[in-house]
Amino acid sequence: MRNDVTLTGDQLVVRPRGLDKLWGLRRRIEVPLAQVRGATYDPEAFYSGKGLRAPGLALPNVKWVGTFFRDGQRTYWNVRRGGQTIVIELDSKAPFARLYLSVDDGRTLVDRINAAITA
Repeated sequence: MRNDVTLTGDQLVVRPRGLDKLWGLRRRIEVPLAQVRGATYDPEAFYSGKGLRAPGLALPNVKWVGTFFRDGQRTYWNVRRGGQTIVIELDSKAPFARLYLSVDDGRTLVDRINAAITA
């Protein structure tokens, strides 16, 4: 939907689509699979607190894109209301504590990510 997520070798790569690259000031995020702790399918995550936006786009109840800080953690959001939201938990060495992403076929992608990190 709003992001392409691929697993290539030992990397998880997120590529925001369209103008979301501009709003979030990120063309791609690469994270070694060794830094991925797991992924969950959570459509309700869209409505959870995001914290301070810096930089990014906030259209409440429509979409959130960018880097957010809350409780001392840095997170990346690229979600749209009604989308299939997944949450990817990362370890302390990664650039973000979590990635919140709207994607196509979220349940299947979560299964693929969790299988890749346990392989």
